[in-house]
Amino acid sequence: MLIEYKSVNVYQETLEVLHDVNLNVDKGEFVYIIGKVGSGKSSLLKTMYGELPLKEGDAQVLDFNLKKMRRKRLPKLRKRLGIIFQDFQLLTDRTVEANLRFVLQATGWKNKHEIRSRIEHVLDMVGMSTKGYKYPNELSGGEQQRIAIARAILNNPDIILADEPTGNLDVETGNKICELLHRICKNGSTVVMVTHNVKLLDLYPGRVFQCLDHKFIEITRKEEISDAFENIKKAEEIDSELDKQKRIKEAVAEDALEINTKETSKSEKKN
Repeated sequence: MLIEYKSVNVYQETLEVLHDVNLNVDKGEFVYIIGKVGSGKSSLLKTMYGELPLKEGDAQVLDFNLKKMRRKRLPKLRKRLGIIFQDFQLLTDRTVEANLRFVLQATGWKNKHEIRSRIEHVLDMVGMSTKGYKYPNELSGGEQQRIAIARAILNNPDIILADEPTGNLDVETGNKICELLHRICKNGSTVVMVTHNVKLLDLYPGRVFQCLDHKFIEITRKEEISDAFENIKKAEEIDSELDKQKRIKEAVAEDALEINTKETSKSEKKN
């Protein structure tokens, strides 16, 4: 078992975002986590790589006890994980090759020939073998995400954690990125991916879990998955409208305060 959560409560500071999370993930599985914005998806992922501490429950990732693990052991855990972010997080002041070399050197690689060979291999795996000399700003969004995936697989991770890796991409490019992650999964890495894209689940099936009302539940039927995404879409539209109305009210209140202040100032001058 690579990931094992038992009765885990996930917090953002003092706010509980997920309650009683139970999860078991084996080698070679592809796991999707869905849910509306703010439902706890990314927070759960952060607990897996030690960004958020565990306060309640028990959790093991790659035989590391997340609740008892000391901060100084985090690099050992993260060396065995590949983490992919929605916004790529590439170093913009250096080339693709230099980005990848930096990661390898930071994780203990010293032999220049081995470093060069590994970089060439992962770039070839993600279809970017001719882009090593490019800077991130010279690449498209899809190309940058491929480089982010190459970075994530440099150390042959047991687990890849992908937080909305297709969120900033068009549909076709997003599909290709998901296809690439599934190929990597078939080569032996377990993948846990947060997504909003229901079509990806049709094209590239996997286990599906939903964050809903502070709960973490597995969905197995296709109809339930479609309904879940539809409900997520409606909930986010409602939240967006409420947020819009809130901003309008705040703007009106600020205008009223400004007008009142000006009127008071005029009155004081007359007196």
